[in-house]
Amino acid sequence: MITVYRLLAFGLFLLIWWTVSLIVGPNLIPTPLNTVFAARDLLRDGKILEPLLSSLAVYSTGYALAVLVGIPIGMLMGGIRDLGRTLDIYVNALMATPRVAFIPLIILFLGLGAEAKIAVVFLGAVIPILIGTYSGILNSDAELIEMARSLGASRSQIYWRIMLPGALAFVVIGLRIGATIGLINTVVAELYTAASGLGGLLALYGNTFQMARYFVVILALSLIGGLVSQGLRALEAWSSRWRVTAGN
Repeated sequence: MITVYRLLAFGLFLLIWWTVSLIVGPNLIPTPLNTVFAARDLLRDGKILEPLLSSLAVYSTGYALAVLVGIPIGMLMGGIRDLGRTLDIYVNALMATPRVAFIPLIILFLGLGAEAKIAVVFLGAVIPILIGTYSGILNSDAELIEMARSLGASRSQIYWRIMLPGALAFVVIGLRIGATIGLINTVVAELYTAASGLGGLLALYGNTFQMARYFVVILALSLIGGLVSQGLRALEAWSSRWRVTAGN
């Protein structure tokens, strides 16, 4: 039934889009049909595939690095309480700091190439992942941990059999927030550094008022975000089953 609702919502979205286009004029808001034609032309001419692959490479690399760094540090902060209490004030301060503020410094050290873009994506994604993992470990069942210790369980067994399964819901939330911020930062990085990828196309088509092509790029970014979000939802569903299995 949810599929039917989603199709109805999509149809309503297209109707509203088409109506707004008629009201303000297609030069400002292209119709859905004009956007489809623009997408066809971009695909046929090969003008969107290379920028799309470039953005995906930057996004996936920065996000993967954020996962590899954020989860272990979050586990350490949650497992070693004194370490967590020492670092959490700095982590929260970094979370509240706009990542754009670091871009001039990143460019100074890494230049305008892919490394700088990846660093911007990494900075955007790593803190939500770290905080999600840290919060999840802190919310582990203290009585269960104490019982495991009394039965002679090692620290690694407690981490992998009790803390991590109990923290998975928090970790996945952090992954989802990090994925969203990472995608936003991908576009920001491509706009602030050497204009390339989908961010570069946004700047090009926006500045030249090629609005149909501009909307194609926006929809491409929305599609990427939607696919990543659905993938992480599937991971969340799997983690719920794994928590039950690991807990038993």
